[in-house]
Amino acid sequence: MKRFKFMASWWPPGKDLQTFRLVKFFSISSFVVILVFTVILTLFLTQRAQRLALKQSEDYTLLLASNLNHQVFQLFLLPTAIEQQGRITIADPEQFKRLDAVVRNTIHGLHVEQLNIYDQVGVLSYSTGNLPLGKDCYEDPGVKKALFGENHFEFPGHNPWWSILSYGSSSQAHRLKAYVPFRLEEKLGPQVGPVVGVFEITQNISQDLGEIGRFRMIILATLTVIMGLLFLVLRQIVKQAVVILERRQEEQRVLQAQLHQAERLAALGEMTAGVAHEIRNPLGIISSTAELLKQRLAKYEPQNRLAQIIVEEANRLNEKVTEFLDFSRPRVPNLRPCDLEGIIDRSLELVQPEIDRLGITVSREYQLNGHTQALDPDLLHQAFLNILLNAIQSLPAGGHLTVSTARDHRGRSEEVRFADDGQGIDPETLKKVFNPFFTTKEKGSGLGLPIVKSIIESHQGAVKIDSAPGEGTTITIILPELNAK
Repeated sequence: MKRFKFMASWWPPGKDLQTFRLVKFFSISSFVVILVFTVILTLFLTQRAQRLALKQSEDYTLLLASNLNHQVFQLFLLPTAIEQQGRITIADPEQFKRLDAVVRNTIHGLHVEQLNIYDQVGVLSYSTGNLPLGKDCYEDPGVKKALFGENHFEFPGHNPWWSILSYGSSSQAHRLKAYVPFRLEEKLGPQVGPVVGVFEITQNISQDLGEIGRFRMIILATLTVIMGLLFLVLRQIVKQAVVILERRQEEQRVLQAQLHQAERLAALGEMTAGVAHEIRNPLGIISSTAELLKQRLAKYEPQNRLAQIIVEEANRLNEKVTEFLDFSRPRVPNLRPCDLEGIIDRSLELVQPEIDRLGITVSREYQLNGHTQALDPDLLHQAFLNILLNAIQSLPAGGHLTVSTARDHRGRSEEVRFADDGQGIDPETLKKVFNPFFTTKEKGSGLGLPIVKSIIESHQGAVKIDSAPGEGTTITIILPELNAK
């Protein structure tokens, strides 16, 4: 029990709902954070894949350059040098034609966009494009490095991070440019001969990078859809949990209000019972003394009604005290099988003279067909009688009163409805009608409807009042099926 109290103080009412609202907030924040990190991770992996693709393209270009070096050396440089006794002049149309044939046969079908050849001093000597020959390009970084025996690669317009956003777009071409030394081949050993020129090979690698870009977009779209679906499911779960918690908290508030009301009524009932008992004792003495006084006065002053007035007022006060005691005493119904419609008829029969006097028409709409259930007929008779008296008092100039019964379609409860077309009740008064001692009548005690509510709740039932000024009042009583003891 102590542990429960500690937990209750540490986790006050309403904190669970606040927690789920925080969960709702953090679910959105988490979704955004996860999405951002997923995009960053995807871009990082894509950038890594691009570097691998570029490295593969560089290796492929070096392999191509090695083959081109061999073909140009064997099929052009060596034969031409022998024929021309070492004089190689590419500007000569015949030599240019021979070199062009060797180059184009070598790079045919290998996706080479353009190939340039520079001589040993960096002068452009050959190009598959329409470039002016004879231009001195020694200061070009790639040409200079290649002349000194280094391979050099360029990726024009390349930005390692920004470019990954545009990969996959067909409107932008991506090219790899390689500067590879052109060496004389030795007869033995690897190709480590002297550098006599430079190969500049330009390849279009847009297709390879485009595949990576499209793959990246597929990953991003798939992950976004999956996370979006998970987020929607989580949001729906959290939303439903919030609705359930709000409903439970509303029920808790209602139960707490009922508990406070019950505690207040219990204290009020104890006080009322004590006051009623204290009043009833001297009231009995006053009433009996007034009876004796009435008998003596009847002998000497037959017309004197003072004693009679005392007796009548004492009886009226005794009725009020009885109502106080009825309200204060706990009501434990004596359940036994009863005909609910028969109890209603008994109550109507008791008020029939007043109904006839005021010219009220009564309609009975019974649908229980003699069905019996466990009830306390005396308590329900008292409750129905109070309701009928209120309805009659709201019809001082006559009117219509409808009493109807019905059974729940699942057969678990029965319903009684009293509907009149009288004056009705304004909303402010309607909120207070079940408050003890609240009344709008000059001689009322304000305990009629509270007693009705107490009796119905002792049967585990419920009372509901619907009313509006000038539109009449409808009181609905729901009585569940109970087991007779």
